[in-house]
Amino acid sequence: MASAEPARVGDVRLSRFETLPWRRIILVFLAVTITVVAVLGAYKTLTLPAGEGQLSTSAWRDFIVLGVAQGSILAMIALGYSLVYGILRMINFAHGEVFMAGAFGSFFFASAYARSGFLNDNVVVALLIVTVVAVVISAGTAMLLERVAYRPLRNAPRLVPLITAVGASLFLQNTFRGFFGPQPRGFPRPTALEGRIEVLGVPLSKMQILVFVVAVISMVSLELFVSRTKTGRAMRAVAEDREIASLMGIDVDRVIVITFAIGGILAGIAGVLFSLTFEQVQFTMGFRPGIAAFTAAVLGGIGSIGGAALGGFVIGLLLAVGPALFLAGFGIPSPFSLRDAFVFIVLVLVLVFRPGGLLGSGEAEKV
Repeated sequence: MASAEPARVGDVRLSRFETLPWRRIILVFLAVTITVVAVLGAYKTLTLPAGEGQLSTSAWRDFIVLGVAQGSILAMIALGYSLVYGILRMINFAHGEVFMAGAFGSFFFASAYARSGFLNDNVVVALLIVTVVAVVISAGTAMLLERVAYRPLRNAPRLVPLITAVGASLFLQNTFRGFFGPQPRGFPRPTALEGRIEVLGVPLSKMQILVFVVAVISMVSLELFVSRTKTGRAMRAVAEDREIASLMGIDVDRVIVITFAIGGILAGIAGVLFSLTFEQVQFTMGFRPGIAAFTAAVLGGIGSIGGAALGGFVIGLLLAVGPALFLAGFGIPSPFSLRDAFVFIVLVLVLVFRPGGLLGSGEAEKV
């Protein structure tokens, strides 16, 4: 009996140890560590002595403006991810290549107009034509992907269309590489978009203003379309329950095609803005913005239009400001070469702490 008593006490202690909320403890420890490192890095950066890497107020202002411009483009791409996920509960990893296809299509028209002088002589008309071409190509590519790659697998396990999307992404990348070569192509920018304009005392480049204005108009138009139109109501019904929507007389296939087309339209517009901003196109140009936009959609709450827009701006600001703010103080050389790491860190942290996103439920969805 004496030997059984210590064993029983040990079992009780072990059971108490096992019942501790270890997941919560680890998450709290991780959150505290990340917060301390971020605050310490920002403090060390902002208190750097003059001449030792201290950034001026104008430099921080330029970073923020650049982040808002980048975030505008990422938000438009992220909306494509959110729309498709909201309808089909799948991640269209080929959406970055839909964005790239539109940029490449607009490149040939922009180059021809630049050589003839039409791009500078008739800026508005030329840019409208270039944008329409990009929109048609991106929307067509998105609808073709839905019809060929995704529709036959609509009732398959979720992992199957996910793998198919990755394969479609690689196929489109290598197709464009085969047709147009691996080297970057210079995308012409009209002279009317060069220079800066002061807005409320803040000098902004004309290109950044154009990006922000077009992005806001596109996102507001999408929100009004989804909330006010008959097709938008049908999209919301299909997103809620495809079977019930079908029984109510909604053509589910048509709604899904329209959803892919809208995502392609936004990707095409974003492709033109991205190409005008960075003045080049390349067959791999859809990969990094695609991953960043996917992270933005997850951050904001994938399936939510407002969440995708919010996530895009947050990720854009993080990419522009984060490396300088959190890494420069630690003396890390070339901190901006690590900015892509911020995207993956944010993705992991969101999936760990709030899988539903900022505007989501906060709960992970079952796959």
